[in-house]
Amino acid sequence: VGIAEGHLMTSAAGLAGAGFIPFAHCHGIFGLGRAYNQIRQNVAYDLRNVKIVLCNCGVIWGILGPSHQVIEDLAALRAIPRLTILSPADAVSCEKATYAAAEHAGPVVMRLPSTSDSFPTLYTNDIEYEIGRAICVRDGNDATILATGILVSDALTAAEELERAGLSVRVLDVHTIKPLDEEAVLQAARETGALVTVEDATVLGGLGGAVAELTAERFPTLVRRVGVKDRFGESGKPAEVKEVCELTAPFIRRAVEEAVEAKVKRAK
Repeated sequence: VGIAEGHLMTSAAGLAGAGFIPFAHCHGIFGLGRAYNQIRQNVAYDLRNVKIVLCNCGVIWGILGPSHQVIEDLAALRAIPRLTILSPADAVSCEKATYAAAEHAGPVVMRLPSTSDSFPTLYTNDIEYEIGRAICVRDGNDATILATGILVSDALTAAEELERAGLSVRVLDVHTIKPLDEEAVLQAARETGALVTVEDATVLGGLGGAVAELTAERFPTLVRRVGVKDRFGESGKPAEVKEVCELTAPFIRRAVEEAVEAKVKRAK
């Protein structure tokens, strides 16, 4: 449909109404910014079986700068009822998420990064993928990192470094932002007592917000949020922007150390 994102979402809703399973693919910043109303009204409100693939999300698409870096997508989309939001960590889980989205009855948004950088493969094809069920990629009992998308890799690096320093850290791949795996989050809160969320998005209202909301109501637990602070991104190489926005393993490691220290102080 060309540069007409609202038309794209409305057309997809129409195709779904005719019995098809349309996949509408678009840059994240434009799919969200120019078609939010159509996603809300024509897809979610009308409960159309549309699968929306938003690419180039987050700040890792560094070279094009703040005008093209969408960091508010998780917060904005979480607020829309009836939407399922997927955020795969690598190519394997992305393929699994695609098939799961096609089989799921109802609107789905799949959040993907830019291809301007390469990302490690974390899983093999025998991975058990289920919408709404987080994957425990590393067990531990001192703290839990709840990461989503491409930053799961950085979370694992941080956990491995912390193990060498004497801390046992669980890592959950929260590939489904909505519906959140409440059981896994609450279990981590009860068993480890310190949670750190990690996302390539604003800390306001995304995964960190979802975890904080849940634990505040059901099992009050210390939560540290690693993500883009209340700011826009910057132009630069992906690795440089990632460092400036404090999304690398050292920042995750520091957040875990602070969470564990606070947990120990609270216990006293």
